[in-house]
Amino acid sequence: MTPPHIAPLRRSVFAACLVLWVAGSGAAQAEADRNPADATTARSAAARPLDHSGQPREGKASWYGKGFVGKPMADGTPMDPASNNAASKTLPLGTTAKVTNLDNGKSAVVEIRDRGPYVPGRIVDVSPHTAQQLGLLDKGVAPVVVAPIEVPQPDGSVRPGTAAAMPEQSSARE
Repeated sequence: MTPPHIAPLRRSVFAACLVLWVAGSGAAQAEADRNPADATTARSAAARPLDHSGQPREGKASWYGKGFVGKPMADGTPMDPASNNAASKTLPLGTTAKVTNLDNGKSAVVEIRDRGPYVPGRIVDVSPHTAQQLGLLDKGVAPVVVAPIEVPQPDGSVRPGTAAAMPEQSSARE
């Protein structure tokens, strides 16, 4: 049993921690409300370093659901379902990349303008328009290769990615 003079101290310490936690959460939420793009970028940048190498990556692609339409992406622009925008946790914003569906060979060129997806194993989220081009609207998720074409560098320059040197293949468009 806790001695009687310790119990009020525990309550005071708990109350102080609770106040600090709530105040900190409020400040973070206020910052996210003022600039959601910075908050998203900060969360994802802290979680994983950006890949400026231009090397291709394999993983799974998914597509933005209806709940994201019009919401601000990490670069501040609203998500347009008719665009060829995409989200990546590791590629710098502004990267253009060729996404190829490994199940059917269909490809599309996207611009990375958002952060995500936040599901293990997924490396890119694409707009509904791009999902249709890739033939993954019905399935929802597909194995892909994401091959950067142009990758913005930290110094402001742009580096060609591996897909820039690849011969252009005809991409199936529906």
